[in-house]
Amino acid sequence: MTYQVRRSELICPGHSMKMMEKAAASDADEVIFDLEDACAFSQKAKARQEVAKALAELPFRGGKLKAFRVNAVDTPFCFRDVWEVLQASGKHVDVIVLPKVNQSADIHFLCKLLSQVEADLGLMRGKIQIEAQIETALGLHHAYEIAKASPRVSSLIFGIADFAGDWGARDFKEDAQRLFYFPRAQMLNAARAAGVDAIDAVTVQFRDAALVAHESQEAAKMGYDGKWAIHPSQLVPIHAAFTPSEEELKRARSIIEAYRQADIQKGTGAIVVGEEMVDAATLKVEAKKLAIWEKLLAMAEEP
Repeated sequence: MTYQVRRSELICPGHSMKMMEKAAASDADEVIFDLEDACAFSQKAKARQEVAKALAELPFRGGKLKAFRVNAVDTPFCFRDVWEVLQASGKHVDVIVLPKVNQSADIHFLCKLLSQVEADLGLMRGKIQIEAQIETALGLHHAYEIAKASPRVSSLIFGIADFAGDWGARDFKEDAQRLFYFPRAQMLNAARAAGVDAIDAVTVQFRDAALVAHESQEAAKMGYDGKWAIHPSQLVPIHAAFTPSEEELKRARSIIEAYRQADIQKGTGAIVVGEEMVDAATLKVEAKKLAIWEKLLAMAEEP
């Protein structure tokens, strides 16, 4: 099974080629060029052209996932965001990030549009994934149905700023881990139940490295796969939190090998390693750790 590595997702404004160049050259596991919040209404049309050009022409370091964020489906921009960018650079796009997803119908709309674009461009059906942002109380309520709405959905992303506004919270910057533990936990549970990745919210105080590190570590302990970033400086503490240690990697290799041998020799589907029962579900967790390590090795071998 192939696992995608999403320790970090770095988002930057789609109207700034300079910022997109820096993102493409960064160590982020995924870069997202933004046509939504980071672009003023007057800049959206121009930004589509810039994003399409960046996706098609920039050199992307480390085999990172290439994504762009469209505007929400209930805006007058979503259709043209999808159509114009993909017509110009569809074969280079791995993911579309869909914001403010409130129900499975939002995913169904984008899926139908993507299928038509893929057919028009001669791309394999289902090539382009969807990451759904959970940013409202309604979206959180329907998070599991959203995650299961299509095989294209590869992750749920917690959007803390819009969620705080929808909840009527007075602040989302201070003590965010405690104040928003419930929606984080509920979205994580929905993602796990649906079998997709869960990406934690951004730390907006990007210059506070200690806070970024703390929130990243807490999210990793909780079970998240990765975290959003709004500045390349956040990548180091994020990766430190979500990268398995040497001890974890050694243990993962031993568990996977023990399971393989038990299957070959005895046809056993569940074994005991140390004091822990290991089955196929456990293997997914261990294989994800190895996938992260393999990505790091591949990046290290790049010229």
